[in-house]
Amino acid sequence: MLKVLDHLEEWLIACLMGAATLITFVAVLHRYGSGIPALQPYLAHINLAWAQELTVYLFVWMAKFGAAYGVRTGIHVGVDVLINRLPDRVRAKFIVFGLLAGALFTGAVAVMGGNFVWEIAHTDQTSPDLEAPMWLVYLAIPSGSSLMCFRFLQVAWNFIRTGSLPKHDHGHVEGIDGDEGLDNLHPHDLNHGGRP
Repeated sequence: MLKVLDHLEEWLIACLMGAATLITFVAVLHRYGSGIPALQPYLAHINLAWAQELTVYLFVWMAKFGAAYGVRTGIHVGVDVLINRLPDRVRAKFIVFGLLAGALFTGAVAVMGGNFVWEIAHTDQTSPDLEAPMWLVYLAIPSGSSLMCFRFLQVAWNFIRTGSLPKHDHGHVEGIDGDEGLDNLHPHDLNHGGRP
């Protein structure tokens, strides 16, 4: 079940990013194409005023779900210089406390965000250009925060059981395994035609 959630999370982030990029690309082409006299009659009747607003909303959704992905994979930046110098038992307590504090905070944001969305859903408030219900836009807050709270609890539970945290290797490239001899490739390791 967790694998399905992991893949759904990744696909949702990728689709939101792809949609935002495509919409922005089309809007920029339209804007510059409208300045060309030969294309202006064809493009003048196409209204893309909504594109920027939709892109902002897509990025908000992507950021909320991307934050949960960051907790799961360990890519969030953290200042752990002092914690890493503590004895293992004390360090473990601080790590669990930090993870549970993150879960508490994001859980509180999810609950308050859910109440806010519930209140907004009972109004007729819509977005300016898309005229979409604003509750749909703000639904990113409780949804993303709930997932992030779950991810904090998941990482805390895994740390309590195994003692390991998710680590993100910034040098790792997806699809390239370390067994292929590319891990420690450095220019001084290359053979330059028999020269040392």
